[in-house]
Amino acid sequence: MRYEGNIFRPFSEANSYLLQCTIGCSHNRCTFCGMYIDRKYRIRTLDEIKTDIKMARDYYGDLEKVFLCDGDAIDIDTDTLLEILRELYSAFSSLRHVGSYVGPQSTLNKSASELKTLREAGLTKAYLGVETGDNELLGEIKKGVTAEEMLKAGQRLVNAGINLSSMVLLGIAGRGEKARRHAVATAEITNKMKPRYLAALTYTPVPNTALFSKVESGKFELPDPFETLEEMKLIFENITIDNLKFVGAHASNYLPISGTLQKDKKKMIDTVDEILSSKNTAALRSEKMRGL
Repeated sequence: MRYEGNIFRPFSEANSYLLQCTIGCSHNRCTFCGMYIDRKYRIRTLDEIKTDIKMARDYYGDLEKVFLCDGDAIDIDTDTLLEILRELYSAFSSLRHVGSYVGPQSTLNKSASELKTLREAGLTKAYLGVETGDNELLGEIKKGVTAEEMLKAGQRLVNAGINLSSMVLLGIAGRGEKARRHAVATAEITNKMKPRYLAALTYTPVPNTALFSKVESGKFELPDPFETLEEMKLIFENITIDNLKFVGAHASNYLPISGTLQKDKKKMIDTVDEILSSKNTAALRSEKMRGL
């Protein structure tokens, strides 16, 4: 298969064919993210994409899952996206899942009817980098939208029938009361957004990013592992919606924990409490085993 630059995908897309529709991310200004800082954003031509689909069909034969790369395929104009989806479902008779990262502003640039049409055409899952529900913090990390706009983007996806995975960042607020506000606000935006999945990652400094420079200079103080667990616990405690799948198994997290809220809420909180009370570092993922 043909790829330009490093390719990133959610860990739940490990078994998906990765179809590179864009190069990089249309926003590409988040202070913590280094995924696409080395490339200029562009949308690949439809001919290039169709050629890649044919190559994948010739190589794999049939497929059940496809993930649209790079960082923000929803930015592609709707007619082109619909053509890509038609091509995919025509090429792979067993195809049942097409997922994509989606940026909040790119999602807002699509009307509700456009998103519904994309879902009907087979765009089944969206991964939205919410990061936090705290409006001030969203501005600091340069997400490009307010908390209200982020919520609207998520609700549009949910209302269109697209399976939404909201991705949030533990530790992105630093330490102290600001971290507490971040956790509570993140739970609150989740309650209103009502995604099917809530995926937590832990902030890890990435060289050559703006936030990395602040960490290096001492202007941003990283929370310790137990402080990130406190954030996770606060999120659990303040989630009120039901049947929310919490996914905390990402390699960046100190404690891989997953479950369904509200069903597993007590067990999940008890698990975190046990680690917090014992300060048992042996129960945490070591720094050398953590990664993005």
